[in-house]
Amino acid sequence: MGTSKGGIKNGVHVLAEKWSRLSLVKRILLGLAMGIILAITIPDAARPLSILGSLFVGALRAVAPILVFFLVMAAISQHKGVQKTTDVMKTIIILYLLGTLGAAFVAVAASFIHPVTIELGLETPPELAPPGGVGEVLKTLLMNLVDNPVNALATANYIGILAWAILLGIAIRKAPEPAKVVIGSMADAVSQVVRWVVNFAPFGVMGIVINIITTHGLKALTSYGQLIILLVGTMLFVALVMNPLIAFLLLHKNPYPLVFKCLKNSGITAFFTRSSAANIPVNLALCEELGLDKDVYSVSIPLGATINMEGAAITISILALATANTLGVNVSMGMALLLSFVAAISACGTSGVAGGSLLLVPLACSLFGIPNDVAMQVVAIGFIIGVVQDSCETALNSSTDVLWTAVAEFAYWKKMGRELPF
Repeated sequence: MGTSKGGIKNGVHVLAEKWSRLSLVKRILLGLAMGIILAITIPDAARPLSILGSLFVGALRAVAPILVFFLVMAAISQHKGVQKTTDVMKTIIILYLLGTLGAAFVAVAASFIHPVTIELGLETPPELAPPGGVGEVLKTLLMNLVDNPVNALATANYIGILAWAILLGIAIRKAPEPAKVVIGSMADAVSQVVRWVVNFAPFGVMGIVINIITTHGLKALTSYGQLIILLVGTMLFVALVMNPLIAFLLLHKNPYPLVFKCLKNSGITAFFTRSSAANIPVNLALCEELGLDKDVYSVSIPLGATINMEGAAITISILALATANTLGVNVSMGMALLLSFVAAISACGTSGVAGGSLLLVPLACSLFGIPNDVAMQVVAIGFIIGVVQDSCETALNSSTDVLWTAVAEFAYWKKMGRELPF
C-alpha cells in the first residue's frame, strides 16, 4: 500500500514538473483544448467548472487597478526626467490614436466593398443606456479624471487611477528616499501577486470555454454569420496587414515576429477574458519579457487599455453601416469619412470591459438619422455575436497596447544605434 501511494505521489510530482516546464501559452492552449473536450462530451458535468473562469477573470480585474496605481506611482516618483521616456511616450500616444483612426477607415472601406444587412426585431435589455453624443463621451472621460481615488480603484476607472497615480508620483519625487523605496516595494509585491494569478490562466481559460459552449453553443451565431465574418475579417486585416505596415515604416524591419508574439502572448488571454482592463497584468509581463523600459510601459499599457481601441472602432463602424444598409439609408463617402472620425473618437471613450463598444453604436447610427430604438436592437445583436466579436475585438485592442509600446521604444533604440531583439 505504501509503495502504491509513493508511486502515485511520484507520478503527480513528475506531471507537476512537466507542467511547470511548459510555457504559459502552451498551458493555456492545453486548458482551451480540455475545456472544449469537456463541454462537448459531458456538458452537464462540466458546467460547474465554469466557475474557474469567473474566478480567474475576477482575480485579474481585482488586482489590475491596484497594480496600475502602484506601478505608475512608483515609475513617476523614481523618474529622472530622461528625454527618452518623453519622446517614446509621445510616439506611443500618436500610434494609439493613428491605429484607432486607421482601423475605423479600414472598417468603412470593408463595409463598402462587402455590404451586409442584419435581421432586426430583437428586444433590447431595458438597463442599457447609450451616450447622447460625442460630447457626452468626452465629458465622461473628463469627469473620470477627477474621480475620487478610492472610487476610481473600486470601480476600475483607469483614467482616474492614472491621474491620481501620476499626481501622487510627482508629489513623492520630493519625498525622502525611504518613501520611494516603500512605494517601489509595494509595486513589486503586487506584481508578484499578479504572477501568481496569471499562472492560473490555463484553468481560467478552461472554465471560460466551458461556460461559452454550454451556455451559448454555436447555433445563436449562424444567422449572423456574414456580419461576424466581416467583423472578424476586418480585425484580422488590421492586425496582420495595417499594423505591421505601420510598424515596418517606423522600424524598417520585418515586424511579424513582434506582431505574432504580441498576438500569441497577449491576444490569446485577452480573447478569453474579453476585457482590456483585465489583461493589463498580462501585457505588463509581456513588456518586461521584451526588455522594454518600465518607466514607459507602466504608464502606456493602462493608458492603452483606455484609449487604444482599434477593435472598438471597427465594431462601431461596421455595425452602424450594416444598420444603414438594412434600412436602405444611402451613405455618401463624406458621411462615411465622418463616421470614421466619430467612431475613432468614441472608441477612445469605450470602457475596457466586455461589450463596452456596443453602447456607442447608437451614437454612430444617429449620424444617418437612424432612430435610437432601432439602433438598440443592433446593440442586442452585438451581445449575441459577442462570443466571437467581442473576443476578437479585445484581442486586437489589448495586443496592440503592447505592440505600439514596443514599436515606439524599438524605434528609439534604432535611432540610438541599438540592436533590435527580433
